[in-house]
Amino acid sequence: MNAYPFIAAEQAGKYSVKRACELLKVSRSGYYQHTRGGQSNRARVDEELTERIVAVHAASNGTYGAPRIHAELAEAGLRHGRKRIARRMRVAGIRGKSPRRWRVTTMVDPAAATRPDLVGRDFAVNAAAIDTRWCGDITYINTWEGWLYLATVIDLASRRVVGWAVADHLKTGLVDAALTDALRRRQPADGLVFHSDRGCQYTSAQHSRLARQHGIRLSVGRRGQCWDNAVAESFFATIKTELIHRQAWPTRGAARQAIFEYVEGWYNTRRRHSSLGYRSPAAYETGTTISLLPDLKVA
Repeated sequence: MNAYPFIAAEQAGKYSVKRACELLKVSRSGYYQHTRGGQSNRARVDEELTERIVAVHAASNGTYGAPRIHAELAEAGLRHGRKRIARRMRVAGIRGKSPRRWRVTTMVDPAAATRPDLVGRDFAVNAAAIDTRWCGDITYINTWEGWLYLATVIDLASRRVVGWAVADHLKTGLVDAALTDALRRRQPADGLVFHSDRGCQYTSAQHSRLARQHGIRLSVGRRGQCWDNAVAESFFATIKTELIHRQAWPTRGAARQAIFEYVEGWYNTRRRHSSLGYRSPAAYETGTTISLLPDLKVA
């Protein structure tokens, strides 16, 4: 993006060169060098950097902010400071999307059996502990056909969504379907810890039977403490910010297809997670790297 023609046009208008440069966050020396017929090396680098930033931002569907764009460029061999990238984003008029705080929607069964908290807010990632501790939760999506409910199972060690299911109800079958999906995909050893809130679906006898059949130890957080299941809540805040709240959903089927594409084609395989050193869950689990724009890499 070249701001200099705008500055030149505004010289006879309401803005001075100084003020126009301040508004557009460019240097006056660069502008004057441009008007003398040449472009400074710094200006050329800034222009090329901005083009790359815009390309990465677009490839992330407009979700990446400066930290993730910085990681994407660094992996491609383009070393620029995060603050510089943030400045160029402001010049280009683009920004990332930040998840909003979540609301508690858990329906507690006061008669349910008491279960221990086997996680204790220890959500540290650990490549050696994959498929030993999972967490689950439920959220909702508003469609023109009515509510669609999404249940997920996330590996705490890699932040990967290892199982999920959707339904038009909040019965125990929904969370059992998500857990069964995860078991089918991952086939963990006996002793796996499955952590959740105290929602009635997770404390039901039906869910307990499924867990026993697969050697799973059930764990729950404290009542009214959403931070006890922060990884699951964080995922829901992210998917709502990056997908659900960005458009209307005429049908449950359309929402389900979009969730599939987001989870399997973006979140697990390509989206950079700050907790994983700005790698995707799939890259973290396999020790590999991935780029949104393979052609971006430099020698």
